[in-house]
Amino acid sequence: MNSYLFRVICILHSVIALTSGTLMIFYTEKASIFGHGSDIANKLKGSTPHDEILIQISQSFSGLLLFAIGLVLFMVSFVKDSEFHSFFAGGSVILYVLMALWRVVFEWKIEDLAFECPKQALGDIALAVSWVFFLVYTWREKYD
Repeated sequence: MNSYLFRVICILHSVIALTSGTLMIFYTEKASIFGHGSDIANKLKGSTPHDEILIQISQSFSGLLLFAIGLVLFMVSFVKDSEFHSFFAGGSVILYVLMALWRVVFEWKIEDLAFECPKQALGDIALAVSWVFFLVYTWREKYD
């Protein structure tokens, strides 16, 4: 049962990363508008054509990284070692909590992103909680 639950959570996170990454690569402007709203997306676009190209390339590379993370999550979902499952889930919890902390500490200071910061941090925490539920379920089965 643990292997099945691990696979479901990994594939769910993989679909989220693959979809977000694909949108960021191919529909950079629309993804920015969807994520931040049209007013903030226009402010974050850049003031000169050179800035706009650099920001678009940066966002596309971020999307490529997300896509690669989604592929890795998909591949990891087929690992059957239960000790690796616990290790990976614990690492994922730490990663998502650090992402939420980074958003609160650094993005909060950017005036245009401050409004979006709590929603995105809650999203990171929600993804971390899914791994925490997996760890609790695994530990409950292990120690009962």
